[in-house]
Amino acid sequence: MIVRHRSLLILTTVLTTGALTLTACGSRDDDKGSSSSDKKTTVVIGVDAPLTGANSATGLGIQYGVQIAVDDANKKNTVPGVTFEVKALDDKAVPATGQQNATALVANKDVLGVVGPLNSGVATSMQQVFNTANLVQISPSNTAPELTQGKNWQTSKKRTYPTYFRTATTDALQGGFAADYAYNTLKKKKVYVVDDKQTYGAGLAKLFTAGFKKAGGTVVGTDHVTTISSGGSSDFGTLVTKIKNSGADLLYYGGQYDESQVLTKQLKDAGAKIPLFGGDGMFTPTYIKTAGKTAEGDLATSVGVPVTTLPAAKDFIATYKAKKYPGDYGTYGGYSYDAATAIIKAVGNVVKDGKVPSDARAKIVESVQNSKFDGIAGPVAFDQYGDTTNKQLTVYQVSNGEWKAVKSGTYNAG
Repeated sequence: MIVRHRSLLILTTVLTTGALTLTACGSRDDDKGSSSSDKKTTVVIGVDAPLTGANSATGLGIQYGVQIAVDDANKKNTVPGVTFEVKALDDKAVPATGQQNATALVANKDVLGVVGPLNSGVATSMQQVFNTANLVQISPSNTAPELTQGKNWQTSKKRTYPTYFRTATTDALQGGFAADYAYNTLKKKKVYVVDDKQTYGAGLAKLFTAGFKKAGGTVVGTDHVTTISSGGSSDFGTLVTKIKNSGADLLYYGGQYDESQVLTKQLKDAGAKIPLFGGDGMFTPTYIKTAGKTAEGDLATSVGVPVTTLPAAKDFIATYKAKKYPGDYGTYGGYSYDAATAIIKAVGNVVKDGKVPSDARAKIVESVQNSKFDGIAGPVAFDQYGDTTNKQLTVYQVSNGEWKAVKSGTYNAG
């Protein structure tokens, strides 16, 4: 009897131990590792952009450009011991909302970098928040020069926020590039200039105006509109009459596609057969879809060269289409991918074996500053102001219902 009880005790012990072992193995499998040392650390890359409402077509392109970069990094195990996640917040193109989002991202200890925002005006409300927390921010689309070079950038450049970078070149180049093309290639001599009173739109219009005058052109009139998202009207009848009667052979618009796509339609319907020329804020298929046939002949400048012509972006475009992601990848998607990649590479330089140092955010800022790699949208590196060293720009024109690249190059603002 004693032997039988002892045998049962041994058997019970073995079975219990085996069950515990199986349970433990199941737990490790859930963590995707074979031991506690294989557990991966989660690093979050924040995204801030307008994901609904005004400007959302280009904002969503930013979100999913980052998502593809993160998915690629996880698939390739780019940073051993780290799993990347995306936290996307909607700023609705409103500066105050952007600031709230920045505060929320800073408060999340897992966030080690942020991509965005889309709008330069939103960026001005976020920079201080990120800078105070030593959290790196890379915008794929902000083009206002003062964001990197200070408000007196034209006379005395000064970097105010060392945590802020961008993969898009500035309006100091874009405005002049457009003006040169308008005067010397399109042979336009009289322009009417309109802007939306926002940081990006007003700044770009001002730089285009200066460049057009310098080239020898005449500005026959200027005006402003209030963005639809800020309560402005979509009836531009009075403005259209002014433009039509001005004798202008070109309308230049500084702002986003939400207003320009309506303005060009009303202008053409009123009989003013002159092209509307704008910046990267209106370079999206949505502009053409809304304006319809009246968009034919309109022009826009945008940063870089067409992403569809870059071999390195082939897989990115195929993935974006296969996933059926919403939004427009063609404007800033490639630059968003590259911005996220710069953060991922910096994390790899700072986080070793999944161990995040207490000063990780500050070290990542330093690592991003020293970035140098070939991105899918071109070479990625930053100068002493945090600006991209890639100064390429392209003029696009609507032809047969599509944006077609008509000139790529650089511009010497000096």
